[in-house]
Amino acid sequence: MNIRMIVANGLLGAMYIAISMVLQPIAFSAIQFRFAEIFNHLIVLNRKFIYGIVLGVFLTNLLFSPMKPFDLTFGVAHSIICLLISLVLFKFVKNIWLRMLVNTIVFTVMMWIIALQLKIAIGLPFLFTWLTTAIGEFAVLIIGMPIIYFLYKQLYKSNLDLSNDMKKRSTF
Repeated sequence: MNIRMIVANGLLGAMYIAISMVLQPIAFSAIQFRFAEIFNHLIVLNRKFIYGIVLGVFLTNLLFSPMKPFDLTFGVAHSIICLLISLVLFKFVKNIWLRMLVNTIVFTVMMWIIALQLKIAIGLPFLFTWLTTAIGEFAVLIIGMPIIYFLYKQLYKSNLDLSNDMKKRSTF
């Protein structure tokens, strides 16, 4: 990884933390809208963004979570598992919009991990919590698709190396 990508991942982690800090009241609990989750779509542009995303999730949970030990294990594991599943599936999907949709579906379905965390930690009902957290995740990621696409177009126009993965394989 070059210096530019290391800096980009650091900035990504910092933006994840900043957005989560501002929107903290709606980022944790059974009904959650963690708007920083839109950054999960950045792996569509470049798989190396996984580091900044995981860093942001880890530090956000460390700094702001009311259930630190649970969020540091379940929450970070959820992000890593979902990102890795998406990266595997991307081998079969080349279109940026379809990749973001695949990513959205993976993160939404896998919210059972967060529902399990909330059941273990504070006794919330599993199925209802899975439904509510999945709805929040789905909404945030669907809203994030055009935002990330716009970002991609700006990176592509400016010829930055940050979107190198997609420059090689993208179809529109």
